[in-house]
Amino acid sequence: MKTDITVLMPVYNGGKYLKEAIDSILNQTYTDFEFLIINDGSTDNSIEIINAYADNRIRLINQKNGGVSDALNTGLKHAVGEYIVRFDADDVCYPTRIEEQYNFMMKYPEYILVGSDADYITKDGEYIFTFNNKGYTDEQIRESSVYSCPFIHSTVMYKKQVVLDLGGYEVKAHTFEDYFLWTKLLKVGKVYNFNKPMIKVRFNPESVTVDSKDYNKTFRQLHQKALLTGVITDAEGELILKSIEKLDKNKKEFSYNRMLGKKYLWNNYQPLKARSHLRQAVKIKPLDLVSFILILLSYLPARFIQFIYSKFK
Repeated sequence: MKTDITVLMPVYNGGKYLKEAIDSILNQTYTDFEFLIINDGSTDNSIEIINAYADNRIRLINQKNGGVSDALNTGLKHAVGEYIVRFDADDVCYPTRIEEQYNFMMKYPEYILVGSDADYITKDGEYIFTFNNKGYTDEQIRESSVYSCPFIHSTVMYKKQVVLDLGGYEVKAHTFEDYFLWTKLLKVGKVYNFNKPMIKVRFNPESVTVDSKDYNKTFRQLHQKALLTGVITDAEGELILKSIEKLDKNKKEFSYNRMLGKKYLWNNYQPLKARSHLRQAVKIKPLDLVSFILILLSYLPARFIQFIYSKFK
């Protein structure tokens, strides 16, 4: 099919949330797009769920498991559209997301990428908080990108050829392939974030999205070096991957619950829910001092919590 837009979604064992994600794309107010799904060697029922759809906008490519960057690079090579809408298989798109971002790119052709804020939800779909980006204008984003990732990956629309010219996604930048790419994109064109949520992002303990503080020192050092230099050697890539592999299921579950505890204190004051998640974290890691401190803080009034957060965030 001929279209300006390709929605690019990698899938690896995403069956649990996949139907909700697909439906949210197919029900967009802007309908003229290719929906390119890269099945990255799933062993669950993901393929069956995808094949149950008769929508001719969906195109499925199956490949051996190679990781998210490899799947995205496959998608970039096969995408029909000039503009790529990134999306993840456990997230949910708001209906006007594609229409609004595409209209922006058409109105301001000098921009190469546009993202947005996002509403974060639990693995069960319960609202946690709204994430507001550090920067929205091109100037603000450039200033903030020095100390934090400037875009939520699954919110962005970008010009495909620009990313291809930069070599696509770096397969050695495990878990931060997006941030690594943004540092390069900022050198070649203007960018923007909508100051409104356009998707729901799911906090999911089964994914690799965990609190960065729960990775080991080696990962944190190599992560920082890669972003500063724009280079990752093969040896460094191996060390990054080994650091990630040390995050077993229990550690991911611990990080998930402690992260939710923090969010229910700092961003959406619900102390009972915060304590519930923090106690789950303590069960997994009984000697974690941070979790105990957060439990104690959860008994303070909201105004004190916000005062503490404003001083130490």
